Formats: sequence, structure tokens, C-alpha cells
Amino acid sequence: MLSAPTLEQLQALRLTAMAAAWTAQPQNAELSSLSFDERFALLVDAEWRARENKRLTRALQEAKFKLPHACLEAIDYPARRELDKALIRQLATCRWVEEHQQVLINGATGVGKTFIACALGTQACRKGFRARYWRASRLYHACALARADGTYIRLLAQLARVDVLVVDDWALAPLQEAERRDVLEILEDRSGTRSTIVTSQLPPGQWHDYVADPTLADAICDRLLHNAHRLVLKGPSRRKEGKLES
Repeated sequence: MLSAPTLEQLQALRLTAMAAAWTAQPQNAELSSLSFDERFALLVDAEWRARENKRLTRALQEAKFKLPHACLEAIDYPARRELDKALIRQLATCRWVEEHQQVLINGATGVGKTFIACALGTQACRKGFRARYWRASRLYHACALARADGTYIRLLAQLARVDVLVVDDWALAPLQEAERRDVLEILEDRSGTRSTIVTSQLPPGQWHDYVADPTLADAICDRLLHNAHRLVLKGPSRRKEGKLES
């Protein structure tokens, strides 16, 4: 017989998943043979899984990934793509996030750069880290707006706290002077303390010339290229082939 006061106390303590599992246990005859410790472990596991699911849902919503359903399990490895499966497995551990390293993803349009970047960000969220996705152009626009309305320092602080910052479509258009300084400010705040994923059609070897300011280019490239894992994607456009990745 379930104890109503105990059930109410569980709900008052916000152990709703545990309360639901405890209510369901007497209806499962297979559980009657289990010991008290085993049945209690099932209750704790139900509460833990429910909270983890809520945490992950919240983290993914806050990340605002362009491809919210991207995951590492959905990546395929045809030979012509030349994607390093061993490196993907290594990145899946998220040790690179713990060690504040970068991931640079390079390749032509449509080869799946954004999908892999979002998949790595999703994996980081699964591991308990916070992530945030930005298209480079939208990030520059947000910085310009923040500078205009006096919230620039607050925006920089928010970006500095994110464990994994995904900057998609880097180096598509020429940088303006303010944008160069924004990039440096963001990277400087994150250097050695957070991780960044950058996708670009432009090879990293050309990024220094792209920044077009030798002094700022040295500082930006040093923070992006140092201690970075590099993924170079090849092959035809995934979009033209009708693949799930894009």
C-alpha cells in the first residue's frame, strides 16, 4: 500500500520522477523479487534520468544550433569524404572541451561543416557543457547592436562564459575594422579557458591574409590555430546528394 504522505513529500521535494516511478512499482510484478536496495536504485535512476533529460533539453534550446537534431551518430564516412573517423571518436569524448582546445572545420560549401559543428556542440551539451551557435555575420551584427545600446560588455561576458562557442561560416565576407576587434575581444576572453568551433570555406592558412590587418591577424590566428583540431571535409555537396547532413 502506497503511503500518501510519503508521496506528497516526494512531490514537495520536487522528486516527481521518483514519485511516479514509486507509484508504478507495485503494478509491476517482476519487481517484487527485487531487494529494497535494487528497487530504491531504480527510483533514484528514474529521477536522475528525468533531470538529465530536462537539463539536456534546456541546454540544446539555449545553444540555438542551426541543425538542432545533428548528432555524431548520424555522421557517415564515405571514402571520398576523407573524414577522419578516429578524430571524430576522440572529439566525442569532449576532452578537447575540458582542455579548452579549438576545432576548425574546413571544406567547400555543402560538404557538411555545419552539421558536424552542431553535432560536436550537441555532444558537448550531452556531457554537461554549455554551447552557443552563431553564424559569423549574425555575431558581428549582435556586437554592433550591443555596442550601440550599451550592452557590449554584457554580450562579451555572456560569450566568455559559454563552454563551446560555434562560429559558423567564418571568412565569407571581408571584415570591417570593428568586426576584427570584436573577433579579437571574443577570442581573447575565451583563450585558455573555453573552446571554440569554427567552420569556414577558406583554409586556415589563408586566414591571416583574410583578416587584412597584420597585428590583429597575428593575435586572432594565434588564438584560433593554437592547440586546434582540424577537420578537412572533401567530396561533392551533401545537399545535392540529398543527404541528411548539410
